[in-house]
Amino acid sequence: MPGEFEVIGKYFSRPTPSAVLGPGDDCALLQPSPGLELAVTTDMLVAGTHFLPDTDPKNLGWKALAVNVSDLAAMGARPRWALLAGSLPEADETWIAAFAEGFFACAAAYGVDVVGGDTTRGPLNLCITALGEVAPGRALRRDGAKAGDDIWVSGRPGLAALGLAHLKGKVDLPEPWRRLCLSALEKPRPRVALGNALVGVANAAIDVSDGLLADLGHIAERSRLAAVVQLVQLPHLPKGIDRALALDCQLAGGDDYELCFTASPEQHLAIGKIAAELELPLWHIGTLRAPGAAFTLEDWNAVAGEAGSVTVYDPDGKPIDFDHRGYDHFG
Repeated sequence: MPGEFEVIGKYFSRPTPSAVLGPGDDCALLQPSPGLELAVTTDMLVAGTHFLPDTDPKNLGWKALAVNVSDLAAMGARPRWALLAGSLPEADETWIAAFAEGFFACAAAYGVDVVGGDTTRGPLNLCITALGEVAPGRALRRDGAKAGDDIWVSGRPGLAALGLAHLKGKVDLPEPWRRLCLSALEKPRPRVALGNALVGVANAAIDVSDGLLADLGHIAERSRLAAVVQLVQLPHLPKGIDRALALDCQLAGGDDYELCFTASPEQHLAIGKIAAELELPLWHIGTLRAPGAAFTLEDWNAVAGEAGSVTVYDPDGKPIDFDHRGYDHFG
Protein backbone atom coordinates (compact mmCIF):
# COMPACT_ATOMS: atom_id res chain seq x y z
CA MET A 1 0.00 0.00 0.00
CA PRO A 2 1.52 3.37 -1.02
CA GLY A 3 2.35 6.01 1.57
CA GLU A 4 1.03 9.58 1.71
CA PHE A 5 3.87 11.25 -0.19
CA GLU A 6 3.97 8.49 -2.77
CA VAL A 7 0.25 9.03 -3.42
CA ILE A 8 0.72 12.79 -3.72
CA GLY A 9 3.73 12.49 -5.98
CA LYS A 10 2.21 9.85 -8.24
CA TYR A 11 -1.30 11.21 -8.66
CA PHE A 12 -1.50 14.86 -7.63
CA SER A 13 1.77 16.54 -8.58
CA ARG A 14 1.30 18.16 -11.99
CA PRO A 15 2.97 21.14 -13.70
CA THR A 16 1.71 24.50 -12.41
CA PRO A 17 2.90 27.06 -14.97
CA SER A 18 0.86 29.92 -13.49
CA ALA A 19 2.35 29.54 -9.97
CA VAL A 20 5.63 30.97 -8.72
CA LEU A 21 5.97 27.75 -6.70
CA GLY A 22 3.66 24.75 -6.85
CA PRO A 23 3.31 21.56 -4.77
CA GLY A 24 6.24 20.21 -2.76
CA ASP A 25 7.00 22.98 -0.27
CA ASP A 26 5.29 24.23 2.89
CA CYS A 27 3.32 26.75 0.84
CA ALA A 28 2.56 27.48 -2.77
CA LEU A 29 3.62 30.90 -4.03
CA LEU A 30 1.18 32.73 -6.28
CA GLN A 31 1.41 36.04 -8.13
CA PRO A 32 -2.00 37.51 -9.00
CA SER A 33 -2.28 39.39 -12.27
CA PRO A 34 -1.55 43.12 -11.90
CA GLY A 35 -4.54 45.19 -10.87
CA LEU A 36 -6.87 42.28 -10.16
CA GLU A 37 -8.50 41.14 -6.91
CA LEU A 38 -8.41 37.57 -5.64
CA ALA A 39 -11.69 35.69 -5.25
CA VAL A 40 -11.31 32.77 -2.81
CA THR A 41 -13.80 30.01 -2.02
CA THR A 42 -13.78 26.66 -0.24
CA ASP A 43 -16.21 23.74 -0.14
CA MET A 44 -16.40 20.43 1.67
CA LEU A 45 -17.84 17.23 0.23
CA VAL A 46 -18.62 14.45 2.70
CA ALA A 47 -19.56 10.91 1.68
CA GLY A 48 -23.19 10.21 2.49
CA THR A 49 -24.02 13.91 2.76
CA HIS A 50 -22.90 15.46 -0.53
CA PHE A 51 -22.46 12.34 -2.64
CA LEU A 52 -23.40 8.68 -2.53
CA PRO A 53 -20.62 6.42 -1.20
CA ASP A 54 -20.57 4.39 -4.43
CA THR A 55 -20.23 7.44 -6.70
CA ASP A 56 -17.87 6.84 -9.59
CA PRO A 57 -14.51 8.29 -8.41
CA LYS A 58 -13.76 9.91 -11.77
CA ASN A 59 -17.06 11.79 -11.70
CA LEU A 60 -16.48 12.67 -8.04
CA GLY A 61 -13.07 14.11 -8.89
CA TRP A 62 -14.63 16.34 -11.54
CA LYS A 63 -17.47 17.45 -9.29
CA ALA A 64 -15.23 18.15 -6.28
CA LEU A 65 -13.46 20.88 -8.22
CA ALA A 66 -16.44 21.96 -10.31
CA VAL A 67 -18.53 23.05 -7.32
CA ASN A 68 -15.74 25.43 -6.30
CA VAL A 69 -15.24 26.73 -9.82
CA SER A 70 -18.98 27.42 -9.83
CA ASP A 71 -18.55 29.78 -6.87
CA LEU A 72 -15.94 31.71 -8.84
CA ALA A 73 -18.29 31.81 -11.83
CA ALA A 74 -21.03 33.30 -9.65
CA MET A 75 -18.70 36.16 -8.73
CA GLY A 76 -17.68 36.78 -12.34
CA ALA A 77 -14.13 35.65 -11.54
CA ARG A 78 -11.68 33.84 -13.79
CA PRO A 79 -10.55 30.55 -12.18
CA ARG A 80 -6.78 30.30 -11.60
CA TRP A 81 -5.69 27.97 -8.77
CA ALA A 82 -6.97 25.25 -6.45
CA LEU A 83 -5.87 23.29 -3.38
CA LEU A 84 -7.17 19.83 -2.51
CA ALA A 85 -7.32 18.32 0.97
CA GLY A 86 -8.97 15.04 1.79
CA SER A 87 -9.22 12.07 4.09
CA LEU A 88 -9.41 8.56 2.66
CA PRO A 89 -10.26 5.34 4.49
CA GLU A 90 -7.46 3.59 2.59
CA ALA A 91 -4.97 4.24 -0.20
CA ASP A 92 -6.88 2.40 -2.92
CA GLU A 93 -4.77 3.22 -5.98
CA THR A 94 -7.49 2.32 -8.48
CA TRP A 95 -9.93 4.70 -6.76
CA ILE A 96 -7.30 7.43 -6.33
CA ALA A 97 -6.18 7.24 -9.96
CA ALA A 98 -9.75 7.59 -11.22
CA PHE A 99 -10.49 10.46 -8.82
CA ALA A 100 -7.32 12.30 -9.88
CA GLU A 101 -8.20 11.80 -13.54
CA GLY A 102 -11.57 13.48 -13.06
CA PHE A 103 -10.18 16.23 -10.83
CA PHE A 104 -7.44 17.23 -13.26
CA ALA A 105 -9.78 16.94 -16.24
CA CYS A 106 -11.95 19.61 -14.63
CA ALA A 107 -8.86 21.67 -13.81
CA ALA A 108 -7.75 21.54 -17.45
CA ALA A 109 -11.23 22.40 -18.72
CA TYR A 110 -11.38 25.61 -16.66
CA GLY A 111 -7.73 26.69 -16.69
CA VAL A 112 -6.98 25.82 -13.06
CA ASP A 113 -3.54 24.92 -11.69
CA VAL A 114 -3.62 22.64 -8.62
CA VAL A 115 -0.94 24.12 -6.36
CA GLY A 116 -1.12 22.08 -3.15
CA GLY A 117 -3.16 20.24 -0.57
CA ASP A 118 -3.06 17.58 2.12
CA THR A 119 -4.13 13.98 2.74
CA THR A 120 -4.83 11.86 5.80
CA ARG A 121 -6.53 8.60 6.73
CA GLY A 122 -10.18 8.80 7.81
CA PRO A 123 -13.76 8.69 6.52
CA LEU A 124 -14.05 9.87 2.91
CA ASN A 125 -14.11 13.67 3.09
CA LEU A 126 -12.90 16.23 0.55
CA CYS A 127 -12.15 19.93 0.97
CA ILE A 128 -11.19 22.10 -1.99
CA THR A 129 -10.14 25.73 -2.03
CA ALA A 130 -10.27 27.60 -5.33
CA LEU A 131 -8.90 31.01 -6.22
CA GLY A 132 -9.77 33.26 -9.13
CA GLU A 133 -9.27 36.81 -10.32
CA VAL A 134 -11.69 39.64 -10.95
CA ALA A 135 -11.29 43.34 -11.68
CA PRO A 136 -11.64 45.64 -8.64
CA GLY A 137 -15.23 46.60 -7.96
CA ARG A 138 -16.55 44.33 -10.71
CA ALA A 139 -17.36 41.14 -8.78
CA LEU A 140 -20.98 39.96 -8.91
CA ARG A 141 -22.04 40.10 -5.28
CA ARG A 142 -25.22 38.96 -3.56
CA ASP A 143 -25.90 42.41 -2.12
CA GLY A 144 -25.95 44.32 -5.41
CA ALA A 145 -29.54 43.67 -6.49
CA LYS A 146 -31.95 46.58 -6.89
CA ALA A 147 -35.73 46.89 -6.60
CA GLY A 148 -37.24 46.32 -10.02
CA ASP A 149 -34.49 43.96 -11.17
CA ASP A 150 -35.50 41.01 -13.30
CA ILE A 151 -34.60 37.60 -11.85
CA TRP A 152 -32.92 35.14 -14.21
CA VAL A 153 -31.64 31.58 -14.00
CA SER A 154 -29.53 29.60 -16.44
CA GLY A 155 -30.07 26.09 -17.76
CA ARG A 156 -32.69 23.85 -16.18
CA PRO A 157 -32.59 23.82 -12.37
CA GLY A 158 -33.91 20.57 -10.96
CA LEU A 159 -32.14 18.15 -13.28
CA ALA A 160 -29.53 17.13 -10.69
CA ALA A 161 -32.15 16.52 -8.01
CA LEU A 162 -34.20 14.46 -10.45
CA GLY A 163 -31.08 12.45 -11.24
CA LEU A 164 -30.59 11.75 -7.54
CA ALA A 165 -34.27 10.81 -7.19
CA HIS A 166 -33.79 8.38 -10.07
CA LEU A 167 -30.77 6.76 -8.42
CA LYS A 168 -32.75 6.41 -5.19
CA GLY A 169 -35.64 4.73 -7.01
CA LYS A 170 -38.12 7.57 -6.43
CA VAL A 171 -38.72 8.14 -10.15
CA ASP A 172 -38.01 6.27 -13.38
CA LEU A 173 -36.79 8.86 -15.85
CA PRO A 174 -37.21 8.26 -19.60
CA GLU A 175 -34.43 8.99 -22.07
CA PRO A 176 -33.01 11.46 -22.92
CA TRP A 177 -33.96 12.99 -19.56
CA ARG A 178 -32.28 10.17 -17.63
CA ARG A 179 -28.93 10.88 -19.27
CA LEU A 180 -29.31 14.66 -18.88
CA CYS A 181 -30.28 14.43 -15.21
CA LEU A 182 -27.51 12.00 -14.26
CA SER A 183 -24.96 14.13 -16.10
CA ALA A 184 -26.17 17.24 -14.26
CA LEU A 185 -25.81 15.41 -10.94
CA GLU A 186 -22.50 13.66 -11.52
CA LYS A 187 -20.63 16.05 -13.81
CA PRO A 188 -21.90 19.64 -13.38
CA ARG A 189 -20.63 22.30 -15.78
CA PRO A 190 -19.76 25.53 -13.96
CA ARG A 191 -21.08 28.57 -15.86
CA VAL A 192 -17.76 30.42 -15.97
CA ALA A 193 -18.32 31.94 -19.41
CA LEU A 194 -21.75 33.17 -18.31
CA GLY A 195 -20.42 34.66 -15.08
CA ASN A 196 -17.69 36.52 -16.96
CA ALA A 197 -20.18 37.78 -19.55
CA LEU A 198 -22.53 39.07 -16.85
CA VAL A 199 -19.92 41.40 -15.33
CA GLY A 200 -21.23 44.90 -15.99
CA VAL A 201 -24.65 43.52 -16.99
CA ALA A 202 -26.00 41.80 -13.86
CA ASN A 203 -26.36 43.52 -10.48
CA ALA A 204 -26.13 40.38 -8.33
CA ALA A 205 -25.55 36.66 -8.80
CA ILE A 206 -25.28 33.35 -6.96
CA ASP A 207 -24.76 29.75 -8.02
CA VAL A 208 -27.62 27.35 -7.37
CA SER A 209 -26.12 24.82 -4.98
CA ASP A 210 -28.67 24.53 -2.15
CA GLY A 211 -31.84 25.05 -4.21
CA LEU A 212 -33.24 27.85 -6.37
CA LEU A 213 -35.54 29.27 -3.68
CA ALA A 214 -32.89 29.08 -0.97
CA ASP A 215 -30.15 30.64 -3.07
CA LEU A 216 -32.38 33.35 -4.54
CA GLY A 217 -33.35 34.04 -0.94
CA HIS A 218 -29.70 34.80 -0.16
CA ILE A 219 -29.70 37.52 -2.81
CA ALA A 220 -32.99 38.90 -1.50
CA GLU A 221 -31.74 38.87 2.08
CA ARG A 222 -28.37 40.47 1.36
CA SER A 223 -29.97 43.10 -0.89
CA ARG A 224 -32.88 43.73 1.54
CA LEU A 225 -35.51 43.00 -1.11
CA ALA A 226 -38.40 40.59 -1.73
CA ALA A 227 -38.29 38.13 -4.62
CA VAL A 228 -41.40 37.38 -6.67
CA VAL A 229 -41.22 34.29 -8.90
CA GLN A 230 -43.83 33.28 -11.48
CA LEU A 231 -44.24 29.51 -11.75
CA VAL A 232 -45.27 29.71 -15.39
CA GLN A 233 -41.92 31.26 -16.35
CA LEU A 234 -39.79 28.42 -14.99
CA PRO A 235 -38.23 26.04 -17.54
CA HIS A 236 -40.08 22.81 -18.23
CA LEU A 237 -39.00 19.51 -16.69
CA PRO A 238 -39.86 16.00 -17.95
CA LYS A 239 -43.55 15.29 -18.46
CA GLY A 240 -45.22 12.31 -16.87
CA ILE A 241 -43.54 12.49 -13.46
CA ASP A 242 -45.16 13.48 -10.19
CA ARG A 243 -45.77 17.24 -10.24
CA ALA A 244 -44.95 17.69 -6.55
CA LEU A 245 -41.63 15.88 -7.00
CA ALA A 246 -40.80 17.91 -10.10
CA LEU A 247 -41.50 21.22 -8.34
CA ASP A 248 -39.51 20.18 -5.27
CA CYS A 249 -36.54 19.23 -7.44
CA GLN A 250 -36.74 22.41 -9.50
CA LEU A 251 -37.23 24.89 -6.67
CA ALA A 252 -35.52 23.23 -3.71
CA GLY A 253 -33.42 20.34 -5.01
CA GLY A 254 -30.08 22.08 -5.38
CA ASP A 255 -26.82 20.65 -6.70
CA ASP A 256 -27.46 22.33 -10.07
CA TYR A 257 -24.60 24.84 -10.18
CA GLU A 258 -26.54 27.02 -12.57
CA LEU A 259 -26.37 30.78 -12.06
CA CYS A 260 -29.26 32.79 -10.65
CA PHE A 261 -28.77 36.50 -11.27
CA THR A 262 -30.61 39.81 -11.29
CA ALA A 263 -30.40 42.67 -13.75
CA SER A 264 -32.20 45.82 -14.71
CA PRO A 265 -35.01 45.32 -17.28
CA GLU A 266 -32.92 47.57 -19.54
CA GLN A 267 -30.43 44.70 -19.84
CA HIS A 268 -32.96 42.30 -21.36
CA LEU A 269 -31.53 42.55 -24.88
CA ALA A 270 -27.96 42.24 -23.63
CA ILE A 271 -28.89 39.09 -21.71
CA GLY A 272 -30.59 37.66 -24.78
CA LYS A 273 -27.40 38.27 -26.75
CA ILE A 274 -25.33 36.50 -24.08
CA ALA A 275 -27.70 33.52 -24.18
CA ALA A 276 -27.37 33.30 -27.96
CA GLU A 277 -23.58 33.63 -27.95
CA LEU A 278 -23.16 30.96 -25.27
CA GLU A 279 -25.96 28.76 -26.68
CA LEU A 280 -27.30 28.59 -23.13
CA PRO A 281 -30.96 29.11 -22.19
CA LEU A 282 -31.47 31.97 -19.74
CA TRP A 283 -34.90 32.20 -18.14
CA HIS A 284 -36.56 35.37 -16.83
CA ILE A 285 -38.44 33.92 -13.84
CA GLY A 286 -39.49 36.91 -11.74
CA THR A 287 -38.79 40.31 -10.26
CA LEU A 288 -37.27 41.81 -7.12
CA ARG A 289 -39.55 44.19 -5.23
CA ALA A 290 -39.19 46.58 -2.33
CA PRO A 291 -40.49 44.85 0.84
CA GLY A 292 -44.24 45.37 1.24
CA ALA A 293 -44.62 47.08 -2.14
CA ALA A 294 -47.90 46.63 -4.01
CA PHE A 295 -47.53 45.41 -7.59
CA THR A 296 -49.50 44.07 -10.52
CA LEU A 297 -48.61 41.13 -12.75
CA GLU A 298 -50.83 40.02 -15.62
CA ASP A 299 -54.35 40.74 -14.30
CA TRP A 300 -53.82 40.27 -10.57
CA ASN A 301 -52.62 42.42 -7.71
CA ALA A 302 -50.34 41.44 -4.84
CA VAL A 303 -48.05 42.79 -2.14
CA ALA A 304 -44.39 41.85 -1.92
CA GLY A 305 -43.20 40.00 1.17
CA GLU A 306 -40.63 41.04 3.74
CA ALA A 307 -36.95 41.55 3.00
CA GLY A 308 -35.31 38.23 2.17
CA SER A 309 -38.56 36.52 1.21
CA VAL A 310 -39.14 34.51 -1.96
CA THR A 311 -42.75 34.05 -3.04
CA VAL A 312 -43.78 31.80 -5.94
CA TYR A 313 -47.09 32.57 -7.66
CA ASP A 314 -49.15 30.14 -9.73
CA PRO A 315 -50.80 31.26 -13.02
CA ASP A 316 -53.89 32.41 -11.09
CA GLY A 317 -51.91 34.78 -8.92
CA LYS A 318 -52.03 32.59 -5.83
CA PRO A 319 -48.88 32.12 -3.73
CA ILE A 320 -47.63 28.54 -3.49
CA ASP A 321 -46.53 27.33 -0.08
CA PHE A 322 -43.28 25.36 0.04
CA ASP A 323 -42.24 23.74 3.29
CA HIS A 324 -38.91 22.68 1.79
CA ARG A 325 -36.97 25.52 0.19
CA GLY A 326 -33.49 24.07 -0.11
CA TYR A 327 -30.65 22.22 1.53
CA ASP A 328 -29.54 23.22 5.03
CA HIS A 329 -26.62 21.32 6.57
CA PHE A 330 -28.02 21.91 10.06
CA GLY A 331 -31.70 21.85 9.15
